Amino acid sequence: MEELANGFIQAIRMLVVFDPEIYEIVGLSLRVSLSSVLISTCIGVPVGVLYGLYDFFGKKALIRITYTLMSLPPVIAGLVVFLFIMRKGPLGSLRLSFTPTAMIIAQICLVLPIIIGLTYNVVKEKAPRVRQVAATLGAGQKESIKLLIFEVRVAILAAIVTGAGRAISEVGAVMLVGGNIVGKTRVMTTYIAQLQRMGNFDRAIAVGLVLLLIAFILNATLYHIQEREAGI
Repeated sequence: MEELANGFIQAIRMLVVFDPEIYEIVGLSLRVSLSSVLISTCIGVPVGVLYGLYDFFGKKALIRITYTLMSLPPVIAGLVVFLFIMRKGPLGSLRLSFTPTAMIIAQICLVLPIIIGLTYNVVKEKAPRVRQVAATLGAGQKESIKLLIFEVRVAILAAIVTGAGRAISEVGAVMLVGGNIVGKTRVMTTYIAQLQRMGNFDRAIAVGLVLLLIAFILNATLYHIQEREAGI
């Protein structure tokens, strides 16, 4: 117990004095995760809305594939991306192996299906009622879609936050495509895994506390917005 307490004390000290190695890794983690979430949001929200509003050939198959990919094991995503970007792969000429770009691609593979699937679910549920209200008001198709997105904005934000949580906590995929290279592709989760194997628990606790803080901020922000929208 005393050893654990000392570990927490040392961890707090590292954070307070702004340990350069820790904050460099935190910075890279945030850049990679935020980039993957931003790209996934720009693609996933419109696709999810499209799935929820319209019927088209192959829709059911695409939705089933999306649901399957929502629970895609990270190591599988990392392996598939690595096979494409490795030197002998189809995209080997781009030299993306063991770069932050490869890590972003791997995280997009994990985050994008989550945003599409959750957006589709809420749009499918709300679309009939919103369309009815829009028709009553004499609104056109564009106005109906705008009204729908406004009505489900908090649910879409929840989908984005869920995707961000998956991205920031990911280990397997980024380890496979990034390699956990010092100063280049080392992020918080892979660093914690390495520190645990090395027995450096003080530093592992420090990075873990930052990871927990980020998760808390994400979810607290979402909760605050949901409470405000509910009028509580």
